[in-house]
Amino acid sequence: MTTQIKSIEEYKEHYQRSIENPEKYWEEQARHFYWYEPFERVCEWNFTEPSVKWFLGGKTNITVNCIDRHLATKANQKAIIWEANMPDEEVVSLTYQELHDEVCKCANGLKEIGVQKGDRVVFYMPMVPELAIGVLACARIGAVHSVVFAGFSAQALADRVDDAQANVIICSDFNNRGMKCIPVKQVVDDAMDISCNSVKNVIVYRNTGEEINWSDDTDIDWADLMEKQEPICEPEIMDSEDLLFILYTSGSTGKPKGVVHTVGGYMVYTCYSFKNVFQYKEGDVYWCTADIGWITGHSYIVYGPLLAGATTMMYEGVPTCPDAGRFWAICEKHRVNQFYTAPTAIRALMAQGNEWPGKYDLSSLKVLGSVGEPINEEAWHWYDQYIGKGKAPIVDTWWQTETGGIMLSPLPGITDTKPTYASYPLPGIQPVLVDNEGNLKEGNNVEGLLCIKHPWPSMIRTTYGDHERCKSVYFSLFKNMYFTGDGARRDDQGRIRVIGRVDDVINVSGHRMGTAEVENAINEHPNVIESAVVGYPHDIKGQGIYAFVITQDKELDLEFKDEICAVVRKEIGPIAKPDKIQFTSGLPKTRSGKIMRRILRKIACNEMDQLGDISTLLNPDIVKELIQNRNK
Repeated sequence: MTTQIKSIEEYKEHYQRSIENPEKYWEEQARHFYWYEPFERVCEWNFTEPSVKWFLGGKTNITVNCIDRHLATKANQKAIIWEANMPDEEVVSLTYQELHDEVCKCANGLKEIGVQKGDRVVFYMPMVPELAIGVLACARIGAVHSVVFAGFSAQALADRVDDAQANVIICSDFNNRGMKCIPVKQVVDDAMDISCNSVKNVIVYRNTGEEINWSDDTDIDWADLMEKQEPICEPEIMDSEDLLFILYTSGSTGKPKGVVHTVGGYMVYTCYSFKNVFQYKEGDVYWCTADIGWITGHSYIVYGPLLAGATTMMYEGVPTCPDAGRFWAICEKHRVNQFYTAPTAIRALMAQGNEWPGKYDLSSLKVLGSVGEPINEEAWHWYDQYIGKGKAPIVDTWWQTETGGIMLSPLPGITDTKPTYASYPLPGIQPVLVDNEGNLKEGNNVEGLLCIKHPWPSMIRTTYGDHERCKSVYFSLFKNMYFTGDGARRDDQGRIRVIGRVDDVINVSGHRMGTAEVENAINEHPNVIESAVVGYPHDIKGQGIYAFVITQDKELDLEFKDEICAVVRKEIGPIAKPDKIQFTSGLPKTRSGKIMRRILRKIACNEMDQLGDISTLLNPDIVKELIQNRNK
């Protein structure tokens, strides 16, 4: 298996080797996997077309490396532990042998209905073990999986199905999520009514057994299909650069981008990054709270952990149901060692009070992870103090759907940690900061646009069906560099702090400020739960700062606004003081918890006719409230 770095000296030595001779370094890591045929070349690339290929000529199957190769020594070890929506429901555990058998049965079922190598299969399912099984079954037979979060609207689902030209949808009947029972199959039916003309079959896993509409022409019962299948399925031999999955990410134009990842490079890098960022040890229990509908779930619930032979957890429910102790109860119950969640969840639980984590034994935790957006300092310290008890290092990970795996992160117990800093690049990752013209900003204590100057194995290969879009978004702004779309700062020790998307950087009187930085300051006020800031046109400053603030137990008056401004002035300086503050009960967020600042910018700029599609938001109704209460 891939190398696990164990000391700061090793990190420095590995990093140096990885940038002096990247091909040799990644060849060493790739040799740990099973290949039907060895690769002939390690890497071939240019960022102009762009064209990136890793482990050329190599033949493998990612599920052989996720499952089969572990059977000789780990057949009876738990591969997946599933915690149901409510605490009194039965826990489901699958050993590596049981996972192998279920994946093979599902793969045979897919083949029975005509799914072949290269076909696209869309998943629209809750966080149940069958989702992981189905994804792996697709990879087993060479079908391309595309998971759509089971919370998107019928239109959003239809758009993704049509773009991928999928011929199968796999869904559940309903989704148990907190106190809600969400009609998943009905959304699929509605999507089929809209378009989805390429779809021949809908496979339905009866998650609840509640009554649903049924079409004998297209619908197939998961249990009926799987029960007659053999638990052995020969894996499809895949080229290293064959498609593994398409994952749709929102585009600035509103049309989703189908990010394409391929078999070999993704396999090598997700395993490598998992083992190193989380310092997973034999016998540990690892839990990532994300949904498999997002890249975090792909890389760090399914593929990364299983490639490393780990025990990985899945959770069906939400952080606060039946109460705000749910996450911590699960950690205690399963003796979780590595815990990986989002700042949104941390802040939500922090707002529920410090007494909740104190009710549970969290002494098993060795590593705490943060993912999805820069974590603000207040949440970082709360996470450290109340969850890790000052003993579990926080890995504040930065990466993207397009990168496939974690790019910047402390290595716990090895490199240092600093609140709000993603810190250091993993070996093989070569980040640079550039100005608007693409000139390198050398040395420390500098700020610029974050680019990567050399390919890494798990990077995006194309946007499905539209390679020109891939080129224009990621590779055309700066020559021979992948542009992340983020601004960043390097401190005096070389640590990197990601300060937000470039379109989330506000230029006030010539001073560039990241939204995360201003929000971090606002959130320091004890009565602020969460905030989001955007720029808007200002006659004198060029751009002013418009802050949307969620608060509690505080009268919404001018005095409170002055207090917020005073905190920002103290934390950053007078230049960062918000020009407008709007109190709100919520913020527009994606289903993965990311704040949609694009919508907030349109509201701040009074461009309500340009809001675009808001149906895929977690809380579309909040947009109406924000517009009604907008600061004039």
